Amino acid sequence: MAKRDYYEVLGVNRDASEEEIKKAYRKLAMKWHPDRNPDNPKAEEHFKEAKEAYEALSDAKKRGAYDQYGHGGIDPQAGMGGGAGGFGDIFNDIFGDIFGGARGGRSNVFRGADLRYNLEITLEQAAHGFETRIRIPTMAQCETCHGSGAKAGSQPQTCPTCRGAGQVRVSQGPFSIAQTCPRCHGAGKIIPNPCAGCGGSGRIKHQKTLSVKIPAGVDEGDRVRLSGEGEPGVNGGPAGDLYVQVHIKPHAVFQRDHDDLHCEMPVSFSAAALGGDIDIPTLDGSARIKVPAETQSGKTFRLRGKGIKGVRSHAAGDLFCHVVVETPVSLTARQKELLHEFEAISQKDVARHNPRSKSWFDKVKEFFEG
Repeated sequence: MAKRDYYEVLGVNRDASEEEIKKAYRKLAMKWHPDRNPDNPKAEEHFKEAKEAYEALSDAKKRGAYDQYGHGGIDPQAGMGGGAGGFGDIFNDIFGDIFGGARGGRSNVFRGADLRYNLEITLEQAAHGFETRIRIPTMAQCETCHGSGAKAGSQPQTCPTCRGAGQVRVSQGPFSIAQTCPRCHGAGKIIPNPCAGCGGSGRIKHQKTLSVKIPAGVDEGDRVRLSGEGEPGVNGGPAGDLYVQVHIKPHAVFQRDHDDLHCEMPVSFSAAALGGDIDIPTLDGSARIKVPAETQSGKTFRLRGKGIKGVRSHAAGDLFCHVVVETPVSLTARQKELLHEFEAISQKDVARHNPRSKSWFDKVKEFFEG
């Protein structure tokens, strides 16, 4: 079967850059890797085809010959594991940055670790946003050795095992696998005389204060990213990031549901029966609700736009007030007397004054008689 065009295999244009070719191969390699497709017998064929195309197009000389003469212009065995590099080499070229390190002697340069800071805020602060200052522990460059890790008057030495690469290659059958150097642990250098201040690490523990702006509308679990405020990199690598993770304290009145707010609204027995106006709090002040006569417990009033405008929302949510009819307690003798009189009057026409009670008792009676 005739081979497909390498550019077609990778899904790139003929004028694609090296980075575009590398990105396309990475995507296909992750998709068709045999370990990820144990039940697909064709996955290995697709994987080898993509690997062969990448080996040809990632090499400037091979790509030039291929562009001019097609498949006949390059070694027909290029994609089958022969030539200068095997599967381990090309896989490390593409995925080395994922597993730490890269080829070409740069494996001892590492990005600093990301940090997380848990920030507890109030519901009001989450709704309106605010700016605060936080103090975090981190690692800073040692001032004694200026980050070299070596004692004053001495210098780090190139690791004789890996010759500064930070990696050693181990052959396993047809594969060549890169592993972290066991002597320098990937640093590429060894320190015979370590600095007393940092113990040879080149970094010391440090406290720093940062200003953090929390945007209005943040919700539980949202994160604010402070680029470059994580731990510093190793051997000139970039610093990591700091993620401030938001946690909202429980509120005495409101419960939040995304952009909406909920609250219970206690209403006295007489107010629920007779109706009236009730003032309720909101995050922006207070609002008045007209409670109609004969309001039952569980009724919900909705105040549009009185919730929270989320970070990614176009409009504020709503406030839902749930009525809870409160049974009076600590009654005086006079109150008890009036309630007994009220109950006696109500019992003369239960269907009219207590329709839900009447209906429930009728259902109970039918249940037992049935």
